[in-house]
Amino acid sequence: MDQHVMETPAVNKDYLELTRLIERLHRRYLDVLRAELGRMGVKELNAVQALLLSNIGAEEIAIRDLVERGYYQGSNVSYNIKKLTEMGFLEQERSQHDRRSVTVRLTPKAMDVVERIHEMEVTNANTVERFGLSGRDMGQASDVLRKIERTWADYIRYGGE
Repeated sequence: MDQHVMETPAVNKDYLELTRLIERLHRRYLDVLRAELGRMGVKELNAVQALLLSNIGAEEIAIRDLVERGYYQGSNVSYNIKKLTEMGFLEQERSQHDRRSVTVRLTPKAMDVVERIHEMEVTNANTVERFGLSGRDMGQASDVLRKIERTWADYIRYGGE
């Protein structure tokens, strides 16, 4: 065996595989959104922007909350919020109490896109069930991913161990 290659315990290999899978699934989901936008004839939105609209949903939300929830990086969200506002998908409003804080909400144009994306998600959820994955399986997978998310958030805040 090469001296530079260390034996990795099985749990570490599984963890490494899972982190790579998370990354690939995110990219694949953006591909799914891109394909759905194409089917819908929505050419002006990209997949990241469509996902941003879906995450805002029916809420009125402060831009900083989108960043703090971990959905987006600061410069990325600012750029996309600006573009989505220019294209008529978002309305922005400055807080009366804190002029630095900006809240956004979807326009009817954006709500239509979000509703159609939700319909696609329902269809995909039903398809996954037909492939033998139950709601319980999805719940267990979500639980595992939330624990990993918490572990990573703690690592960012407090460092390792």
